[in-house]
Amino acid sequence: MTASIIDGKAIAAELRARVASEVARVKRDHNLLPGLAVILVGNDPASEVYVRSKHRQTQDAGMASFEHRLPADVSQDDLLALIGNLNRDPAVHGILVQLPLPKSIQTETIINAIDPAKDVDGLHPNNAGRLAGGFAALSPCTPLGCIILTRSVHASLEGMNAIVIGRSNLVGRPLLQMLLNENATVTIAHSRSRDLPKLTAQADLVYAAVGKPQMVRGDWIKPGATVIDIGINRLRAAEGGKPRLVGDVAFQEAVKVAGAITPVPGGVGQMTVACLLVNTLRAACAIAGLANPAV
Repeated sequence: MTASIIDGKAIAAELRARVASEVARVKRDHNLLPGLAVILVGNDPASEVYVRSKHRQTQDAGMASFEHRLPADVSQDDLLALIGNLNRDPAVHGILVQLPLPKSIQTETIINAIDPAKDVDGLHPNNAGRLAGGFAALSPCTPLGCIILTRSVHASLEGMNAIVIGRSNLVGRPLLQMLLNENATVTIAHSRSRDLPKLTAQADLVYAAVGKPQMVRGDWIKPGATVIDIGINRLRAAEGGKPRLVGDVAFQEAVKVAGAITPVPGGVGQMTVACLLVNTLRAACAIAGLANPAV
């Protein structure tokens, strides 16, 4: 048995095209130009790559893109002042502060300062609480992408057994809530879970977000299960070779057992920025008092 490969690149491209179509519609019909502001503190190379990608894809979708690059030694008060200005700026409908932040800045304080209506990362306690309560909310982009990828395989997740391996605020915890809202039966596992292979083998849906390369082995997977690999890990290359990216799942083992699986790269990572565009469009429409867009 060989699993079907879930093509995150193609699904993300289709989603971006739908967002661009809706952006054109709200501009034409309502004179509304959605705007996304991204704040980058310092010069972390990986963060700079992400910010460039977000800027390019925001513009490609027809939205306004605002970049704010601050030095690593910026004071917390200055960063809070910038967020306050963006909260009040009517041209900005989404605010994203690129994480991680320097140790001199309290991440929780910064997240709490963002207007929940513009919190396109879905991390503000107001949005996290609404999501946990089953109410409409801006959801974190990576878990939203995971749900969309899963729906590309299963029209409904109702009644399915799911396991989320990893309990971070950015992925694991919100993904748990989103799966519950899909009427799945969910187990959330972590580094202290006992007999993780046995727990995983009971799941129809496996979401690996533990941050350990190739930790989830092929013999953990229930035959025919759908596997969504959220991990991105850079493995050192053998002498003379190039480093390579791998997920949290041992892909070559799991692909022989699973029914469907996301590759790394080319899976979940492609969806995160596309879902950021979705959230920005939804935030713009909500702030303007318009109906939720068809994306």
